[in-house]
Amino acid sequence: MITLLYFARLRETFGKSSETLALPAGAATLETVRALLAARGGAWAVELAPGRAFRAAVIQDVANGDTPVKDGDEVAFFPPVTGG
Repeated sequence: MITLLYFARLRETFGKSSETLALPAGAATLETVRALLAARGGAWAVELAPGRAFRAAVIQDVANGDTPVKDGDEVAFFPPVTGG
């Protein structure tokens, strides 16, 4: 299981600030997690589409698509600029 955190516009659009997600076999990168979430369709597909402006962090370190993700990690998604 990983913990997912959503901030600012993403939190409002998804209607939640956090959730847990069981990683399926073979899901080992941030890109895989993004694709799993986008596959939910609707707002998820729009907000997490390739090329859409958002940032991510794994265990509070800014991450990119090939950043490893493993059970127990915290993964945060947020717009490029967030306010206080």
